[in-house]
Amino acid sequence: MNHHPPSHLGRALTVVLGAVPFLVITLLVFGDWPPLRRWDESVAARAAAYGATRPNWVDLWQVIGAVILPWGCRALVLGVAIYLWHRRARLLTVWLIVSAGAELGLVQAVKHIFDRSRPLERLVENDSWSYVSGHATAAFVMAGALGVVLPSVRGWRRRFRFLVLLPTIAVVLLASADRIFLNVHYVSDVLGGWALGLAILTATSIGFGLRPGLRRRRRRTSTADDPALPPPRAAVIVNPIKVGDGVAFRRKVNRALAVRGFDDPLWLETREDDAGNAMAKRAIENESDLVLVAGGDGTVRVVTAALAYTAVPVGVIPAGTGNLLARNLHIPLDLDDALERILDGRERRIDLVKVHGDGLDTDRFAVMAGLGLDAAIITGAPPILKAQLGWTAYLVSAAKNINHPSVKVRIALDDEEPIERRVRTVVIGNVGMLQANIPLLPDARPDDGLIDVVVIAPRRVTQWPVLFWRVMTRTKRTDMYLERFTGRKVEITAAVDVQRQLDGDGIGPGRSLSAEVEPGALVVRVPKRR
Repeated sequence: MNHHPPSHLGRALTVVLGAVPFLVITLLVFGDWPPLRRWDESVAARAAAYGATRPNWVDLWQVIGAVILPWGCRALVLGVAIYLWHRRARLLTVWLIVSAGAELGLVQAVKHIFDRSRPLERLVENDSWSYVSGHATAAFVMAGALGVVLPSVRGWRRRFRFLVLLPTIAVVLLASADRIFLNVHYVSDVLGGWALGLAILTATSIGFGLRPGLRRRRRRTSTADDPALPPPRAAVIVNPIKVGDGVAFRRKVNRALAVRGFDDPLWLETREDDAGNAMAKRAIENESDLVLVAGGDGTVRVVTAALAYTAVPVGVIPAGTGNLLARNLHIPLDLDDALERILDGRERRIDLVKVHGDGLDTDRFAVMAGLGLDAAIITGAPPILKAQLGWTAYLVSAAKNINHPSVKVRIALDDEEPIERRVRTVVIGNVGMLQANIPLLPDARPDDGLIDVVVIAPRRVTQWPVLFWRVMTRTKRTDMYLERFTGRKVEITAAVDVQRQLDGDGIGPGRSLSAEVEPGALVVRVPKRR
């Protein structure tokens, strides 16, 4: 059975991209990096000089600061949470409250850990510590939370969401500018607040399996069946660790299948010694017309690999905190919505990727594989913390591996001449999106007959923010930090043993990883086109 938290690969890479900006800014601030220190001092001196001769200007910014208090942002988040609770969006409600609570607690913790003094010539009294700006962090978390929530609520028109998000972005900018113009925070305090807000939203989104725009308009379903045909058969393969309330889950799935004319489904649970291979074969022997799989990425990978080339459709039900294949197939995280989209959807052929390497049996994956930093984070997460805290353990592993050494690799695509690079990590993808809609491989499509490769190679820790910006803005320019390639097969050979992973499961260290696309090998159920 797969004991790793679901979506391990996506979690590890998203943790890196979400937490690194805060770690980098913090290191630069308290490492007294001269360019940042000079910038802070220059802006603080100008703010002090400008405000000293303009009391009305200072009064205006004090009013703005009093209106946009951190508690005001938190109150707005609480109000939205209450509204969502009445809309029965319980998962989003809890996520909002947890995010607001994490922001409050972490801001105070960071302030007391670093004890940074405020600018000497501040224009208003404020005796607490400077790093990070609580105003900037609270406003950023509020704006980011609404950015996730609004597209996920039915009935909110896109134009209305846009009109709400614009003022929230303005609040972030005003709250941050207020702290700087009143000279109670350095610019780096504000940047650190934004980065801390990003880390909080990334971590809580991973923990709750959220991404924007999951819920869409429901479609009517047809229950008309041909009485001359026998009822279709379904098999349901479940990883029981990933399904919270197994009884309620089983009842909902049974009911959804029954109203669509399916016979009583065959229920199969994964075991500690088998993440789904035997269960998939049993479903084939049962002559199932549909296989539903609910589990983490490891379970989904094993089941889809076993069903390759069988033409038996697979429906991926997000369980626990969801998984990357479901996300990239646009399957909602809500169980009722997911069942509706899958059972009333359409069939789509997607590619699988055959993979092998030194010390590995030939296998298949549907999401991503890689070697280097991403695999080191997955492998290095402390087992005790994983058992107790789940995804939070990857924060510890990411911090520990922030300076993971680069390694020299040779990359051979198709029949082209191999290239050599010194990299932090190489990821081979069949799909492109990570949690929180991070477009690691923006051009990757699961049915294009190609595999996508991304080479991540920042030389120093200070280059991670540049890399993060390029990923989020989908920059296609190639340089030493980030390179992308496509092909039908790829062979990666490292100069030394490095950690490797397959769909988020560590598969041990080695020097080689080879992958080849298998076009249209799997039939999946996906939502109908709108």
